[in-house]
Amino acid sequence: MGRKVTVATCALNQWALDFEGNLQRILKSIEIAKCKGATYRLGPELEICGYGCWDHYYESDTLLHSLQVLAALLESPVTQDIICDVGMPVMHRNVRYNCRVIFLNRRILLIRPKMALANEGNYRELRWFTPWSRTRQTEEYFLPRMLQSLTKQETVPFGDAVLATRDTCIGSEICEELWTPHSPHVDMGLDGVEIFTNASGSHHVLRKAHARVDLVTMATTKNGGIYLLANQKGCDGDRLYYDGCALIAMNGHILAQGSQFSLDNVEVLTATLDLEDVRSYRAEISSRNLAASKASPYPRVKVDFALSSREDLLEPLSEPLEWKYHSPAEEISLGPACWLWDFLRRSQQAGFFLPLSGGVDSAATACLVYSMCRQVCEAVNNGNQEVLADVRTIVDQLDYTPRDPRELCGRVLTTCYMASENSSRETRDRAAELARQIGSHHIGLDIDPAVKAVVGIFSLATGKRPLFAVHGGSRRENLALQNVQARIRMVVAYLFAQLSLWARGARGGLLVLGSANVDESLLGYLTKYDCSSADINPIGGISKTDLRAFVHFCLEYFQLPALQGILAAPATAELEPLADGRVSQTDEEDMGMTYADLSVYGRLRKVAKTGPYGMFCKLVSLWKDVCSPRQVADKVRWFFCKYSMNRHKMTTLTPAYHAESYSPDDNRFDLRPFLYNTSWPWQFRCIEAQVLRLESRGCQDLDGVD
Repeated sequence: MGRKVTVATCALNQWALDFEGNLQRILKSIEIAKCKGATYRLGPELEICGYGCWDHYYESDTLLHSLQVLAALLESPVTQDIICDVGMPVMHRNVRYNCRVIFLNRRILLIRPKMALANEGNYRELRWFTPWSRTRQTEEYFLPRMLQSLTKQETVPFGDAVLATRDTCIGSEICEELWTPHSPHVDMGLDGVEIFTNASGSHHVLRKAHARVDLVTMATTKNGGIYLLANQKGCDGDRLYYDGCALIAMNGHILAQGSQFSLDNVEVLTATLDLEDVRSYRAEISSRNLAASKASPYPRVKVDFALSSREDLLEPLSEPLEWKYHSPAEEISLGPACWLWDFLRRSQQAGFFLPLSGGVDSAATACLVYSMCRQVCEAVNNGNQEVLADVRTIVDQLDYTPRDPRELCGRVLTTCYMASENSSRETRDRAAELARQIGSHHIGLDIDPAVKAVVGIFSLATGKRPLFAVHGGSRRENLALQNVQARIRMVVAYLFAQLSLWARGARGGLLVLGSANVDESLLGYLTKYDCSSADINPIGGISKTDLRAFVHFCLEYFQLPALQGILAAPATAELEPLADGRVSQTDEEDMGMTYADLSVYGRLRKVAKTGPYGMFCKLVSLWKDVCSPRQVADKVRWFFCKYSMNRHKMTTLTPAYHAESYSPDDNRFDLRPFLYNTSWPWQFRCIEAQVLRLESRGCQDLDGVD
């Protein structure tokens, strides 16, 4: 028959500039694809060098080593008799392009440069690459000598073309091109391309998975065809977690679904599909066929190779399936935990150190480490030898096999409750009980001697003794005395991270974990260089609302009853003196707004791109049933005053897992000044004028009522 094809796509845990490791993972994926009978293998975007090289793309070394890896792939017997589609940077006529290099049996068939570059949010591809703008045109690319000797080719096609095999036609689009208003697959499909491939470098954002699935299913619903999507997975060296979700679809149906979160470095999906199903599906869509009859043709690179076999009549076909989505709480339990695992094993540290306060945020961070331990045990139980080797290196015991997450947690997580005279017995007990239930090595200590010593130095030098407000001190004194406690906790955390394993007779150091959520970071409700300053922060891109939902999920799913009391307690920094032994301050009172309101401000500021006046205009309508225009104006003014006053703190935020679209991360995602005119005179005057107009109109409306 010769019409059934088995195609493969994959998700690889690549690491920026880890050329040796990246090569081995690519070879392993090709080997698995061939074992499953595939004749076409698609890999993630820029998989040879790793997507997150950033300014290393400027370096000639990155181009050179990518070519060397490509040469190793061409030379390997593993890559024979299968069309391999790999991603790497290529310089053509002194211009750098983000490319797919497609080869078969030591011959490069096509180099296809990316035509629409991702340049929003966390993406900066236009900084390093140039888009190929010559639609349906190719040029000759002169191969470097190291490749000429292998391929026996002097030049190969470079540009916007498709592959014509003996039995079908294959076209590439790369990541962002799927998201553009007029994606390449539209015109390629009209020109007879039956198999579309998409190599992605797409990172996790909460509630985003459906967008990819919808785009792919809609593409093949309207135009027919087979669609393969590959993606990177894991942490490749920074704040992003690439979340897999490789897939294969045909004619609007999903045929294969890859995992969104896992500790497997290599995951390969295959599907066996009937090309005649594409042709018969398209035959019924008359509007598509009318458009196809007028379509401009693509250059076709002829390939003397068939994806199908003549003897395929009895070959079973893949069946459609329903995509299974994780809930947001499940996404939080899995994504940041996988990111922590990659960071731990690749940093070659021996574990984590976490200041555990007894509140929701640090409890959520502790639960993420516990979730990581559960996933490690599950992976080892499923026979993952790479995870087993990594965990043995981390705990420095070559015969160790993790079975119980609590026992593993005791080896890799040290938690510490740092009490002061302002700490309550309740938070101390909650922290200790949670540590006991997850199995962490827990330390309780008192920072008061250090606090008194530092304040004593100030008093000795100035002759002044600052007081808390409840003892008659000013606001400045009150804030300074709170901050000194918070900053001493950071110093103690790093001391224990470096030496606590030494004190226990073990080797190595610990990574310090931060626990500031995205809402507190946005407002600057944290002390600069306190416990929010850490090596990494797994919850720094997650809202307080989502964190509470996640902790509730852990309470039930992980069976951690200590979380019940943590959820029920009011959020508090415990930096001011207790009142009759009880907490006298709460976070929301300190901030002057609720966490729920803060999430709304955050989304309007970043996602909806509003300034003070634009935010007021939206909220005066959104909150019309609960707030007067004057109240809305006061809320907006208060938020922008606080936000702009504390924006400087964003420059020192601990690198955090990116999970939320309104993250204030100053490093790459949210680029804004950090010195503002915090009175916003022009903007606030516009708001006041609008409030007066609305109030005047309200009085007129009331005058007209009998």
